[in-house]
Amino acid sequence: MGYQVRVVLALLLQASWLLFLQQANAAGTNKKGALKGRKQANGCNLFQGKWVIDPSFPLYNSSGCPFIDAEFDCQKYGRPDSVYLKYSWRPNSCSLSRFDGVDLLKRWSGKKIMFVGDSLSLNMWESLSCMLHASVPNVKTTFTRRDSISSVVFQDYGVTLLLYRTPYLVDIVREDVGRVLKLDSIEAGKAWLGMDVLIFNSWHWWLHTGKSQPWDFIQNGTTRLKDMDRLTAFFTGLTTWATWVDHNVDPTKTKMFFQGISPTHYLGKEWNQPKKNCVGQSEPLTGSTYPAGAPPATDVVNRVLSKIKVPVYLLDITTLSQLRKDAHPAGYSGEHAGTDCSHWCLPGLPDTWNQLMYAAILSM
Repeated sequence: MGYQVRVVLALLLQASWLLFLQQANAAGTNKKGALKGRKQANGCNLFQGKWVIDPSFPLYNSSGCPFIDAEFDCQKYGRPDSVYLKYSWRPNSCSLSRFDGVDLLKRWSGKKIMFVGDSLSLNMWESLSCMLHASVPNVKTTFTRRDSISSVVFQDYGVTLLLYRTPYLVDIVREDVGRVLKLDSIEAGKAWLGMDVLIFNSWHWWLHTGKSQPWDFIQNGTTRLKDMDRLTAFFTGLTTWATWVDHNVDPTKTKMFFQGISPTHYLGKEWNQPKKNCVGQSEPLTGSTYPAGAPPATDVVNRVLSKIKVPVYLLDITTLSQLRKDAHPAGYSGEHAGTDCSHWCLPGLPDTWNQLMYAAILSM
């Protein structure tokens, strides 16, 4: 494909994305109405509130959980403060149910629960495994780690927590030209069939460039490009996922969640501290709003979920997580290189994500 043709295609894709944003803004009221049932439980918006100190937190100790990766175990690797462990989420208009691991294991008895997504899914999967383990510390467990599928089995309850690692949800295929990100293909979805609960997540890797980008070309249908607008690509890939869900998931047998966009804290200007990032942050932002507003990827998620036919509960964790600039590993993540303002310490914020999912399950 010639350079001029690629430029024209890129401009067309950017124009399509601008039109998409205009349509999303124009349909804002309808979009919010369509998502209301997915974001609220028993008439209460669980995702609007504030962080408060709770002496009963954390829900477990990292030293007592055998499932935590070094990159999330901030206390083990020298984080000097511990107040960040004591914050719990308080919704504005109701109380959040206390997490009851025994109750959840009984509800899930004999079932398979799968997290599907990137390392933020790993973060949430390990968190839930630790929360359940702390509830039944003497129960026999089986822990298996593989390249794409990992599992924790709580044997006495027959509950299997699985993790399927796939950063884009859509496929990366090796071809003669190199690694191709196929925006219209989900062959990997065969491994997700037959689950009782599915929790999906994607976004973190859509922005990766250079050496950390795991593909050489990006393709939709017969159109193959060296690169394209990443939000447009995310929208296309997530639409493919939504189509897969509508064609393959039976809502009478499988409960569906989408783990909302998890924010990063590399740019202090987002919370009015231009020279800062997550390093050295020891407390959340006060209040209920984030100065920089929601990241554009949340518009993509909302638009796709508003059109999906199978009921999908949106764990709308973005704003409450944006307030937690203090909850990242930063430099306390074992041999993980660099400053990590993307993932979250365990115990920590992902425990609240799982607490919110538990509250949603209680309301179903």
